[in-house]
Amino acid sequence: MRTGVPGIALLLIAFLQAPAVRAQAPPPPDQPDFKLDAGTRRAVVDTLCDRIERFYVFPDRAREVSRALRKRMSRHEYDRVESAKAFADSLTSHIHAVTPDLHLRVHYRYDPIPPQTDQGEPSESERRRMHEQSRLTNYGFQRVERLPGNVGYMDLWSFSGEPDAQATAVAAMNFLANTDALIIDLRRNGGGDPAMNATLLTYFVEPGNRLLFNTFYEREGNKTEEYWTSPYVPGPRYTGKPVYVLTSARTGSCAEEFAYDVQTHKLGTLVGAVTAGGANPGDFYRLSDHFAAFIATGRAINPVTHTNWEGVGVRPDSLTTAGVAVRVAYTMAVEKLLKGAKADPERTGSLKRALDVAAGRAPDPEEDFVRPERRR
Repeated sequence: MRTGVPGIALLLIAFLQAPAVRAQAPPPPDQPDFKLDAGTRRAVVDTLCDRIERFYVFPDRAREVSRALRKRMSRHEYDRVESAKAFADSLTSHIHAVTPDLHLRVHYRYDPIPPQTDQGEPSESERRRMHEQSRLTNYGFQRVERLPGNVGYMDLWSFSGEPDAQATAVAAMNFLANTDALIIDLRRNGGGDPAMNATLLTYFVEPGNRLLFNTFYEREGNKTEEYWTSPYVPGPRYTGKPVYVLTSARTGSCAEEFAYDVQTHKLGTLVGAVTAGGANPGDFYRLSDHFAAFIATGRAINPVTHTNWEGVGVRPDSLTTAGVAVRVAYTMAVEKLLKGAKADPERTGSLKRALDVAAGRAPDPEEDFVRPERRR
């Protein structure tokens, strides 16, 4: 169950008890806490170390992490940690002291975590519940609209792996098809499934062409899997027009991949802040009734750069604070359209009015785009 394959984003949602748009976020801070005993602490650490050693994509680093955690356990550093929430935070902090992998972290949930099947998949009842949660969030498509100046705007909060999400994506892109420029807002997007990534990227590739946009190396089986854009999407492609992708420190995982793909394959312009820096896909592992870990089992390899954005994030072409990214991108889009409309006085007039609208757009609160762990 790799992040980026059907099912994993939904399984994360089930654990976190959060809507699809928060698939990469920690559980709600207001969930109840409880007092841990020594046996639970030791069992969680033992299981965590075992899973990291067996599955983490970098075996040498996995052994380092395991040694570090077991050493802390042997020194009784966790004896005073009685809060379940604090224990999860401590383990994550100690893991990141060895490897700053944003996908590698421990989560706590007050309600018992449902057992997984032998294949690591959620139960049928969990699947139904997760599907309903995804539907209620419109599969991450928060808002799609046409701004003055005929500039399209899509506010996308997750890359859903639900099959029904594909129809929603097609509907959104068909609605935007007649706009002259497009802004895709990923500032609140924590990631999801590369199937949605492939669908959206396909709209920006010329018909008849297929783009190898990424590959994933898997430790298990020592294999590499390629990801290509689709040969066909319903409706017109969005090619030959300006495209702007907005990012923030909260833009993570598959959302970062989309931004990185757009940038490296020169499909558009990135505007905003440096992204979170989580590139390595992985699996969700249940450690106990109330603890689970997300462990990176693979790594992304971009076919252009032959590397990825792990630990460093994706740096936008136009670097600015996330709060003003819409205003900056909107202004850039209208100014670009103005250059091509000089022979049309009526169109020029409407674009100048749109430019005033863009310039007057109020910034969004910067705290909306800070990664949750940085708020603590």
